[in-house]
Amino acid sequence: MAEHLKRRIGLGLLTAYGVGVMVGAGIYLLVGAVAGDAGIWAPLAFLLAGLVAAPTALSYSELSTRIPEAAGEAAFVYEGFNSQTLAVLVGLGIVATGMISAAAVLRGGVGYLLVVLEVPDLAAIIVLGALLTAVAAWGVMESLSLAALFTVIELIGLGLVVWAGMSAPPVSDWQAPPEIAWAGVSAGAVLAFFAFIGFEDIVNMAEEVSKPERTMPRAILIALGVTTLIYALVTLATVRAVPQGVLALSDKPLALVWQAGRGGEGRFLAAIAVFAALNGVLAQIVMASRVLFGLGKRSAGLRVFHHAHPRRGTPVLATVLVGACVIAGALALPVAVLAEATASILLAVFVIVNLALILLKRRGGEAPFRVPMAVPVAGFVLSGGALALNLGVWP
Repeated sequence: MAEHLKRRIGLGLLTAYGVGVMVGAGIYLLVGAVAGDAGIWAPLAFLLAGLVAAPTALSYSELSTRIPEAAGEAAFVYEGFNSQTLAVLVGLGIVATGMISAAAVLRGGVGYLLVVLEVPDLAAIIVLGALLTAVAAWGVMESLSLAALFTVIELIGLGLVVWAGMSAPPVSDWQAPPEIAWAGVSAGAVLAFFAFIGFEDIVNMAEEVSKPERTMPRAILIALGVTTLIYALVTLATVRAVPQGVLALSDKPLALVWQAGRGGEGRFLAAIAVFAALNGVLAQIVMASRVLFGLGKRSAGLRVFHHAHPRRGTPVLATVLVGACVIAGALALPVAVLAEATASILLAVFVIVNLALILLKRRGGEAPFRVPMAVPVAGFVLSGGALALNLGVWP
């Protein structure tokens, strides 16, 4: 077995991977909740959330060129704090959040599938989970190419939603917009921040990227910019077409937009949501297996996972373990509660990673891509504030 992954990924596939992770199944639910807080100004909430995420994304961009390893955050934390124990704990936290969120999305995707096809839900979870695990183990190019196809399908669906919303009769708030309620916009922005979680997954592909010192930061920043634009456009069309009160109470806000603009139930959106969910699950299996592969180099107890298939160039054992845990989680765990925990764990990781970059920059040294010290400081403060809000320790 080889101990090195194959560098086969270019800017296009890596960017598509990042966009696909961020624009996942959550867009089909989150828009309504943000609109419930921010009203007609929900697009502004998404733009603010993108700005809040930007400093941490920039910190990840510099770190990915300083330390282009599959272990991602674990490698960053080790270099910043010089603590192998903290690095392994952070890495295992990332693996756990990847598996938990993939389990939640797999279960949600099967829920959408049942709207389109009459199939046993348990069998659907096992079969879809096994197929996605097999693709992830087969090859990184195959995995990311399939993820890119799913992303295109998602974006076509969201484009149709934007078209329907912009052609619908405008609601009264759109015609005579109220003054901006900044408290509501801020609350919506905190909620919308979680729509941008996913850019950090890009760094865990570093050992399979061609010219990572150039490709990694560009992919992270392009993916964040594209995602922010998509969210803003979808939300704009949504609040134009559907009243705020109706949106806030709906678990299918984009279907309401389609009904307002084109009529009918918009059942095709359920099919697109299935592809969005499959995209999210595949991306998380690929990401978590790479982190586990990278941790195998740092921990004797995890060394068995630091092996890649000699021909396929993928961490097969790590991928199979992650896929099995995702399927088991989707079948057995209370994923709604666990999915909430993933946001807190990731925000805590963001705080630690920004602090690691602050420590590295104070020591000096060169990096192919550099940001001012103010960037990780801002990322540290903003991520810490979002974590405090998520934990309820800061009203």
